[in-house]
Amino acid sequence: MEALLTDYLALLRDNSSELWEGLTVTLQLWATSGVAGFVLAITLALGATQGGPAVRRLVRAYSAALRGTPLLVQMFLLYYGLSQFEWVRASAAWVVLEDALYCGLIALTLNIAAYMAEDIRAGILAVPRGQQEAARAFGMQGFTLLRRIVLPQALRIATPALGNEVVSLLKATALVSTITVFDLTGVARRLSTESYTTDALVLAGVVYGALTLLIAAGVHLLGRLRNRHAA
Repeated sequence: MEALLTDYLALLRDNSSELWEGLTVTLQLWATSGVAGFVLAITLALGATQGGPAVRRLVRAYSAALRGTPLLVQMFLLYYGLSQFEWVRASAAWVVLEDALYCGLIALTLNIAAYMAEDIRAGILAVPRGQQEAARAFGMQGFTLLRRIVLPQALRIATPALGNEVVSLLKATALVSTITVFDLTGVARRLSTESYTTDALVLAGVVYGALTLLIAAGVHLLGRLRNRHAA
């Protein structure tokens, strides 16, 4: 056991800068796609519950497409698939789509938004209609009603489910390593290939596990705080 611990400490010492850079990329992808996906999810959830028939059909189609196909396939289509079209390479969007990091970020954002939107939509539908009718009786309409009555309660209801999505998103970031991004998993894979051992991958797994526990604890604390203030 001591020898194994010594090997891991040596691995950390010799490759600390590379592992730290990989971890930084992972956390940046997780935070950025999480925030962007949450904003997009609110828009989609409102469209699914407040929009007209056409909007609702579009949201359902988006959700079915993104939730019904593997995230890895979506990343491959963005990074490898779109590059096959000449008109894409000639467009202004190619500045973003030629970069594997941005393609991974876009795929993560679009995918997590589809899942979060379903959670928020369920939260909106769970808000008692009596409260909305009472607010309308006091003259509260439109966006004000959503902002002050519906969304706060819907988000509180959806917090546990959204927390699960955030945890899943952290683990999903590892897939960007398959499109040449050197996140924590990408760096660990390269180090393991060079050393012909799985030590770096095991170390990366420990880091992912620790981060998952921290995020889960943070979500649990947030849920308790929101429920306490709502009591």
